[in-house]
Amino acid sequence: MIEQSDDRLRVTVPMVIGNARALLEAGRSRLAAGGETLFDLESVAEADSAALTLVFAWARSAQANGGSLRVANPPASLLSLADLYGVSEFLPLA
Repeated sequence: MIEQSDDRLRVTVPMVIGNARALLEAGRSRLAAGGETLFDLESVAEADSAALTLVFAWARSAQANGGSLRVANPPASLLSLADLYGVSEFLPLA
């Protein structure tokens, strides 16, 4: 689901509503230590609006723990949805 890969956390499953709760908790547990965290979404083959919710929720969790979050290799569908909803400038892209 979320794997440690060098200095990155790689999301390895679709970021869709069916996986959202499990991804939210898995991401939050990885953010508990604080510091800067890079989520790599290169392996995400499918993303719906839940993906935006997850990224923003993880960013809030990181901030609450005194850290920050960056997202690398976002899928085109995530970027398209962010543009559609007018939130592109709020995505914490690496």
